[in-house]
Amino acid sequence: MNNNMKCYGADERRFSEASLYPGLCLARVISQYRDLYKLITEDGECFAQISGRFRHEASQHPAVGDFVMADRTDSRTGNAIIHHLLPRVSSFERVCAGREQDIQVVAANIDIVFLCMSLNSDYNLSRLERYLSVAWNSGASPVVVLTKADLCADLRAVRTEIESIAPGTEIVITSSFDPSSCQDILSYLRPGMTASLIGSSGVGKSTLVNCLAGEELLSTSQTRGDDKGRHTTTRRELLVLPQGGIIIDTPGMRELGVDSVDLSRSFSDIDDLASSCRFRDCTHAAEPGCAVREALKNGSLDRRRLESYQKLKREARYDGLSARQIEQEKLSAMFKEVGGMKKARKYLHETDKRNRRR
Repeated sequence: MNNNMKCYGADERRFSEASLYPGLCLARVISQYRDLYKLITEDGECFAQISGRFRHEASQHPAVGDFVMADRTDSRTGNAIIHHLLPRVSSFERVCAGREQDIQVVAANIDIVFLCMSLNSDYNLSRLERYLSVAWNSGASPVVVLTKADLCADLRAVRTEIESIAPGTEIVITSSFDPSSCQDILSYLRPGMTASLIGSSGVGKSTLVNCLAGEELLSTSQTRGDDKGRHTTTRRELLVLPQGGIIIDTPGMRELGVDSVDLSRSFSDIDDLASSCRFRDCTHAAEPGCAVREALKNGSLDRRRLESYQKLKREARYDGLSARQIEQEKLSAMFKEVGGMKKARKYLHETDKRNRRR
């Protein structure tokens, strides 16, 4: 009965969570149209809306990739009604352009984030650092996908450059003129695993999906004459590939505003240098014995990279904080809805005491 949901990424954990809501049905959001959602259920696809109570009481609304609990599995008697959102294991988020503090979930419950960048004028190391910082913070594993390799004169130099700013992150190089190059991506997509394609407009995300699927699932368009991409994908959409992997295609993002980032992973070199600073709370501004500023002086650290790091710290409201303080800020934000870290620690302490008495 649940084979359809398993194909769309549901596992024993999801079925166990769903059992807590008798009378409701497990579903996954596969597309969204303003306030209307398209779900996949055990009986196929149906449209759905969130209940009035959910709309006013929930702090988070469903996004593509979310698992939800709905009141029916088809639309024969009208749109299904979503009553609950199951806990997310990961989410790629961004701050909406022009609306500070308005967080948009780009893709939820993803295992891998394919960070797509084309080897034309879109190629930008600072942008890639930004994408990596958000990806590591999402809870999913990032993979850098370089598209339009036929436009690059020196692939080896580009790979070396990216490896220097993304140590430990795997890199896949593709070209639409060589369909076999896209097949390297399939090795990351085991049946039931969910990946999201993130990148600017026109980098070739839809072309990649079509290549992986072996058919024209998504429409594509030519790059404009000014070498800037067109918006082909207009909404996020979850698709199951013939091989069993799951892909969430997303509209191109010209800007990626950040709210929370993982700088310890995306800037591990600077983090390692900071551990050698004289002061544990060094901000690398004017303190004596700063290993980061010394690395700048001797040329082992690129000034562009440090400026990118500092810019992301400012945007994520981590300016002036040490790595340890940044981690504390992230934990406080995670527990904000239960009253902050202090109340969370008290709750965990009381729970531990109760468990010991049993």
